[in-house]
Amino acid sequence: MGFQSSHAFEPFRIKSVEPLHFTSRAQRTAALIEAGYNPFRLTAEQVLIDLLTDSGTSAMSAAQWGAMYVGDEAYAGSASFLKFERVAREITGFKHILPVHQGRAAERILFGTVCKPGDVIPSNSHFDTTRANIEARGAEALDLLIPEGRSPSADHPFKGNVDLERLEATILERGVERIPLCMITITNNAGGGQPVSMANIRAVSELCHRHGIPLFLDACRFAENAWLIKRREAPYADRSPREIAQEMFSYADGCTFSAKKDGLANIGGFLAMRDDAWAQACTDQLILSEGFTTYGGLAGYDMEAIALGLQEVLDEKYLEDRIASVAELGNRLLEAGVPIVRPTGGHAVYVDAGAILSHVPPAEYPAWAFSVKLYQEAGIRSVEIGSVAFGRRHPDGTEEPAPTELVRLAIPRRVYTRNHLAYVADAVIYVAERARAIGGMRITYQPAAMRHFTARFAWLRPEDEEEATGAAEADSALRELVDRPR
Repeated sequence: MGFQSSHAFEPFRIKSVEPLHFTSRAQRTAALIEAGYNPFRLTAEQVLIDLLTDSGTSAMSAAQWGAMYVGDEAYAGSASFLKFERVAREITGFKHILPVHQGRAAERILFGTVCKPGDVIPSNSHFDTTRANIEARGAEALDLLIPEGRSPSADHPFKGNVDLERLEATILERGVERIPLCMITITNNAGGGQPVSMANIRAVSELCHRHGIPLFLDACRFAENAWLIKRREAPYADRSPREIAQEMFSYADGCTFSAKKDGLANIGGFLAMRDDAWAQACTDQLILSEGFTTYGGLAGYDMEAIALGLQEVLDEKYLEDRIASVAELGNRLLEAGVPIVRPTGGHAVYVDAGAILSHVPPAEYPAWAFSVKLYQEAGIRSVEIGSVAFGRRHPDGTEEPAPTELVRLAIPRRVYTRNHLAYVADAVIYVAERARAIGGMRITYQPAAMRHFTARFAWLRPEDEEEATGAAEADSALRELVDRPR
């Protein structure tokens, strides 16, 4: 067989480096207080390992950086757009490719064009910006995930699948005239980064088309979904990720796409579709807000980077390493007894903070509290996928909690090594082992929508607030001593 090593390593070499920012626990506590205990409000320099999101945080390749130097910045009909359009068409098969500055712009244009008050948009699970853009039109974002997808501990290879019986019942109960389209998020971000099987995509497509309903994919992690189909769905074991991706898109009528994920770029995206009339209506909206049809809020050099990223992301060695490194982090946590969403998906490990902090009720935001403690103890920034981000606020002021209380550790692409992720595992285990000492939190300020981005919080227990205040005061005194003129 020849030489084989038991040590896995990244399928790339590092050509440029950026120093990490180390801080003390006291400094991190002071930073949290200043940020209102909201990790989104921390500055990048206050963070050691940043797992807040995998969106726009990828490390671009040398080829991508080189391509940016030949970006054509012509306002109309640039060569960079034509390259971008050609690559997107080859992968998706969609006739119309509308460039946008990022995925939520594609969502706003799509739903702003086809949705009206009272409409219903079924999906496996809508993520935050998708839901917000649907609800901004007075429509309902309806999640129809299979039961296994709502249980973090359930072991199912495709927990992102749409519940077909519930989808058909929704169509019959709500009426076709109230459902302008159906969506499938691949992979299912809100449900733990879980993949959707090809069989399920095909079945949803057949069901929707039988009723004359278009099917769209939220395709920002299409390559990771393709790889997980290759690994977990027997008929596709010998198919390439590109071939699998092309088949996934063949069952849909269009897609929204954020190039900040599986485009391996720092900005950009597109809205794609087959229907000429919808494309014309969406193009009209694109020109109003994003820009001309051949740049749509992007510079030519951005489109060059995305065109290459869309091809690099389908490389088997890259995908194998990407998915394996996420699984390794998840397995280290499971071996230590830390509950996570099983099995691990494509872009993140989701810690089941609701199970770890079972003594903290959802109304006191246990997942948010866990994410705050993880930063305080180890400098790791994560994001809550729980009742702050996905709880439902009613007009009377009451709240309906999210179905799960998760903390997402989103892994930026080609940024952190396995040693970094080993540190993350040690930190999560440390915080989980001390879970009984973590109390709940309350919101002191929140906006009307997307509150997790800018809300402010405080600890509920006096002892937690006193500990934080004491650490911040000590840090302030230390800074004054260090900064004192000599």
